[in-house]
Amino acid sequence: MKVDGQAAIVTGGASGLGRETAAQLLDAGARVAVFDLNTGELPGAFFVPCDVSNSASASDAIAAAREKHGPARILVNCAGIAPAKRIVGREGPMALEEFTRVVQVNLIGTFNMLRLAAGDMVKLDPLDDGERGVIVSTASVAAYEGQIGQAAYAASKGGVASLTLPAARELAQFGVRVLAIAPGVFMTPLIEGLPLEVQQSLAASIPFPKRLGAPSEFAALVRHCIENRYLNGEVIRLDGATRLAAR
Repeated sequence: MKVDGQAAIVTGGASGLGRETAAQLLDAGARVAVFDLNTGELPGAFFVPCDVSNSASASDAIAAAREKHGPARILVNCAGIAPAKRIVGREGPMALEEFTRVVQVNLIGTFNMLRLAAGDMVKLDPLDDGERGVIVSTASVAAYEGQIGQAAYAASKGGVASLTLPAARELAQFGVRVLAIAPGVFMTPLIEGLPLEVQQSLAASIPFPKRLGAPSEFAALVRHCIENRYLNGEVIRLDGATRLAAR
């Protein structure tokens, strides 16, 4: 699918990977709506307050974007949280509410947006190539090698990875492709807030290139996923060949 001229939604687009993705889609000619709990500044983007884990909030945001840009043919799910908490810590077992919240935002939020955006996409007229839409979600390498303290996060991202193929199979009849990207360690605001020596240690563990991923590289892969019609049902690792250690 050509990005130019298409209506797109990027969740979690106020910062980090989502913001860079929204920026690149704008540069490619898309009409971009950014869904986020936080406000941001990105010239040309339409910002919509949205809690992706809440059905009513997501429905309202989809309606606002539809009214502004028309039904979206592109959805990029970048919204997510990554708190670190051991299953059993010094204060005892992790509160069930903490685990639930991570799954609610990362997995249920992804599905919530996928179902609503797909609901619009399947009603659209097919493009010349037969496509009606493309959905790209964000998993994580933690889905495969979750570290100590990442039980909730890894489980939620594992769910995103496992959701991708059945969703792609189901929506194939409508010409809607579904993919996910599993990024490794990227230079996001969370990492930027760590001490320099910690950042350098993380970079040293990556086989090649020996540095943290750049948000522009993630965004470039999103665009490639949108434009390459033969990519479907796949979870693509973007990690410099890194494999996370236990801790």
